Amino acid sequence: MNSEKRQEAAPLSSRGHQTTDVTPRPGRPEREETRLPVGELALDVRREKRGIVMDHQDGFVWLRPEGGGTEWTALPGDVQPLNVRERAEGLMWTRVARANARSRGEVL
Repeated sequence: MNSEKRQEAAPLSSRGHQTTDVTPRPGRPEREETRLPVGELALDVRREKRGIVMDHQDGFVWLRPEGGGTEWTALPGDVQPLNVRERAEGLMWTRVARANARSRGEVL
């Protein structure tokens, strides 16, 4: 074992540094959890992915991609409703996709 005694670090004020009264910075504000209605277009901010709210179950929000596909879960605090502009943009691309599918004969 080392027989040397460790010296504790001197406070900042005794090292020649000036100290100021600093209030601790508050932590990251928690996002307000809003229960979005089923069928609402939303954004999963953690994955940066848009989806349609399919269900609220077991403390998670179930989302499905706009054009269909595999559902995923997200924490309620990570899901935000889209603003009006983002919704309109989503509707525009949905209409374009439907028109393209109709032109290919996939949709009547």
